[in-house]
Amino acid sequence: MNLLTIENLTKSYGERVLFGNVTFGIDDGDKIGLIGVNGTGKSTFLKIIAGVDTADFGKITAGSGIKVEYLPQNPEFDAQATVLEQVFRGHSPVMQVLRDYEQALVEAQRYPDDAVRQKRLISLTQQMDTQNAWQLESDAKIILTKLGITDFAAIVSTLSGGQRKRVALASALINPADVLILDEPTNHIDNDTVAWLEQYLAKRKGALIMITHDRYFLDRVTNRIIELDKGKLYTYTGNYSNFLELKAEREDQQEASERKRQNILRNELAWIRRGAQARSTKQKARIERFEQLSAQTPDGRQGQIEITAGASRLGRKIIEMEHIGQAFEASTLINDFSYIVLKDDRVGIIGPNGSGKSTLLNIIAGRLIPNQGQVEIGQTVKIGYFSQESTEMNQDLRVIEYIKEEAHFLPTADGGTLSAAQLLERFLFPPNLQWTPIAKLSGGEKRRLFLLRVLMSAPNVLLLDEPTNDLDIQTLSILEDYLDDFPGAVIVVSHDRYFLDRLVEKIFAFEGDGRITQYPGNYSDYQERVSMLEAEALPTNKNKNTADKKIAAQDKPKERPRKLSFKEQREYEQIDEVIAGVEQELSQVAHAINTAGSNFELLQELTAKQQDLELRLNELLDRWTYLNELVEELDNNN
Repeated sequence: MNLLTIENLTKSYGERVLFGNVTFGIDDGDKIGLIGVNGTGKSTFLKIIAGVDTADFGKITAGSGIKVEYLPQNPEFDAQATVLEQVFRGHSPVMQVLRDYEQALVEAQRYPDDAVRQKRLISLTQQMDTQNAWQLESDAKIILTKLGITDFAAIVSTLSGGQRKRVALASALINPADVLILDEPTNHIDNDTVAWLEQYLAKRKGALIMITHDRYFLDRVTNRIIELDKGKLYTYTGNYSNFLELKAEREDQQEASERKRQNILRNELAWIRRGAQARSTKQKARIERFEQLSAQTPDGRQGQIEITAGASRLGRKIIEMEHIGQAFEASTLINDFSYIVLKDDRVGIIGPNGSGKSTLLNIIAGRLIPNQGQVEIGQTVKIGYFSQESTEMNQDLRVIEYIKEEAHFLPTADGGTLSAAQLLERFLFPPNLQWTPIAKLSGGEKRRLFLLRVLMSAPNVLLLDEPTNDLDIQTLSILEDYLDDFPGAVIVVSHDRYFLDRLVEKIFAFEGDGRITQYPGNYSDYQERVSMLEAEALPTNKNKNTADKKIAAQDKPKERPRKLSFKEQREYEQIDEVIAGVEQELSQVAHAINTAGSNFELLQELTAKQQDLELRLNELLDRWTYLNELVEELDNNN
């Protein structure tokens, strides 16, 4: 079933054409990944489809009653709203009821003796029933918890930028929609949450179109890839791996067509130079064909970002950390951590959001003095720090001026140099773009420019804090190739599993209470090791249970009694009623969880009670089975 049809879509900014005459459709069940180099107009393309921006030409036709939900790269927020109020935004009746109910619940709890507020809460509770909104509210709280947001009553303005982005993501996921549009949904969430989101979107019904740099994510979620390249849209069936194969085939065909065109041009040019007679209609047509062929611009392969690693000399002593400890208020982020950085280190730092990963990088860089321990940095060390934020960029500077502020030339590994202009071209900043003010660049182009400036300083130790955020896949691929040959240490904080697998040889994992555990290998090796450690812990419990069962079997009489004991008889007669009572209590608790609203403490109590009741019910059902089998056996024997 076709949901959206996009016809002849064209968009430009001044003389810069982002895309022209783009036509394609979105069907129910499509899970589309949109890729392309930063600055090609990917985010603008999504905005136009979502209806928040307009195209110069073309039209978008939606099926009857089709709902579209959009998560922008930089969402807007109501600073005074609570987390749940922000999640339940939108104008649909169910969203309005959810917002009103959450607000009424807070007011009713604050003023328990106010009859008007209590009456309004009762009325909204009935509307929640009518709109079938209880499940939606429960789903919202589950999704928020999965995304690391547990204080549902928190005011949005008090949250960090990453937390606000996750609240916006929860809102996009919870709002009913036929077409879900996501712009960089994996930014600002940790590895475990990315894995959960991956599974959630893979199972979600309806259509999905998203921009993401996460190649594992694209491979496991999408069934279709569309690529914006030089203003044109190319579509490929399959996931990211299929796209790589199909794109290579397309470019090979384009190169073959270009070679054929060049051969025809050479023959026609030779014919013209021999003195073509331009009088006959046939000869005029041949000359016109030559002019048309000459005017054609070949697509060719995408320009590559080629960087030759050049760095200043690195001495024996690099960076040494001894018994580092760092705490903020009552929270311990780093507890007694020691490490000596080696010349060829490739270290990946992982852990939940807020665990202290960026704090550790700031300590390593000397930007933060730890509460405990000391950090010694060698005299020859020159640190290049690619931070998450590039707010220090002067937006009024032109692109080439920003790079020349750092250096006019970059030394290369072969002893040569690259000028700022040459390096900018290799970073996909052609001459006409080099004199553009930074303020006019896209977010991804600014990140690429910031990365170029870091590398332009010729560091010998690179600290990368979430380098994959907002960078396109092509830039990441070339950066990975560059880091392969980088003659120094690289320490990276990243949630991008592909990037970690491709680059690092050691993992530092934040595992709670400030503990940082070191694991050899890349991210997949780390996952395998953790799974193995968890599996090793299971046999102990299993063996214990087996031993307990053997002891119980030895103590138990070999033959069952020929009649029930008084206690068993009474238990047998009452157990059905007891089970029914526990089931009813479970149902009441489940309803209470759905109506708990933003009372997080009550939610925790109810969830714990629910788990206890479920455990009790399982025990009763096991006992019911035993008693019924015993009665049946006695009846057969008698």
